[in-house]
Amino acid sequence: MLTLCIDTSYKYLTIVLMNDEKILAKYSKECFKGQSEALLPCTKDLFEKAKIKPFDIDAICIAKGPGSYTGVRIAMTLGKVICSLSKVKLYTISTLRLYAGGRPNTMVLLDARAKRAYVAIYDKERVILNDCVKELSDIDALDYQIVGDSNLLQRESAPLDIAENFLLTRDLWERVEDVDHLTPVYLKDNNAYLK
Repeated sequence: MLTLCIDTSYKYLTIVLMNDEKILAKYSKECFKGQSEALLPCTKDLFEKAKIKPFDIDAICIAKGPGSYTGVRIAMTLGKVICSLSKVKLYTISTLRLYAGGRPNTMVLLDARAKRAYVAIYDKERVILNDCVKELSDIDALDYQIVGDSNLLQRESAPLDIAENFLLTRDLWERVEDVDHLTPVYLKDNNAYLK
């Protein structure tokens, strides 16, 4: 299955073209709040590099958040347009699950501002703590390796390869049947703080 994968949910713009279990081409660069300008030209360049036409793809997988609501909407808009104009299947994955990449005993920590973080804990494919928002003072990460903004807890971060993680998490992607009603995951509402 020829798949276009996109993550614009946080600091990076990551675009991956993969065929089944092989990455054909990838682009990943930190461009926080610059994804809207870079997404289309970088995607076009990636297709040209891989010598693939955009409508040759069979599927798209998008990191659905939490993270930058605007960033996620940019990728979702592109995915919706392509899927509405063709028979391309649409998949999503939680940004935090994507960043964990199937590692054992891993906490994903992304800055949610105001002394809060988006947090999830995974042990390979098993969920220990679902995606949520926590006050930094309430986060205990002693038993986990951290991916993401570990500096928030004065810890070192494990290396992160978002492109490779799309490949590693393929079995965890969620199929989107109703493309028109796809919305980003946004955990900053009041209920998110009660978790």
